[in-house]
Amino acid sequence: MPRILAFDINETVIDLAGLDPQFERAFGDAALRPQWFAQVLQLAFATSLMGGYVDFTTAQHAALRMLAARTETSLSDRAAEAIVGGMRSLPAHPDVAPALDRLRAGGFTLCALTNSPLDVVTAQLEGAGIADRFEAILSADQVRVVKPRREPYELVASTFGVPIGDVRLIAAHAWDCAGAIAAGATAAFVARPGMVQSPLGEQPDIVGADLDEVASLLLG
Repeated sequence: MPRILAFDINETVIDLAGLDPQFERAFGDAALRPQWFAQVLQLAFATSLMGGYVDFTTAQHAALRMLAARTETSLSDRAAEAIVGGMRSLPAHPDVAPALDRLRAGGFTLCALTNSPLDVVTAQLEGAGIADRFEAILSADQVRVVKPRREPYELVASTFGVPIGDVRLIAAHAWDCAGAIAAGATAAFVARPGMVQSPLGEQPDIVGADLDEVASLLLG
């Protein structure tokens, strides 16, 4: 079983629901937050497919402007910055820290792997009080292509000096798991509320309702 565990951060580890009050103030509807994040991903993925690269922070601002236009909302620069800047200070899901501690005690090596810029993810993990659980904090920004391209997953393997088959991604996104598997890694899917597996392609061999269950399966 792979001993290097690479954790996706946004939504898998960090709870983006902490941004809901900002969306309520800016748009009058906290339920628009998932729509915004889906637009962020679409922008980043589309740019990557066209051979380019847009950093996640820039994509977040662009997605807010698109959401404002779609909802006919007057969005101030201050409100937009409050949302994007708020990404740095969100809490972790409550199951995260105990699961990370169990996995470390079980002999696994943990790292963070995110599409967010390195300074953002570092602030996120430090603010959530879990940065010390990870042996490395890695960003797709370091290889200038976003997941699910293979390069970010290969960055994990090269960082630890292991074959890609010795890496397992843990994520709450089906597209992320698919990207890891396509790159030659394995994956564990975290079925957080609203997150479902894709019916297409090769499936993760470990699936849990939360990180506690995923950790139990890995340690079992």
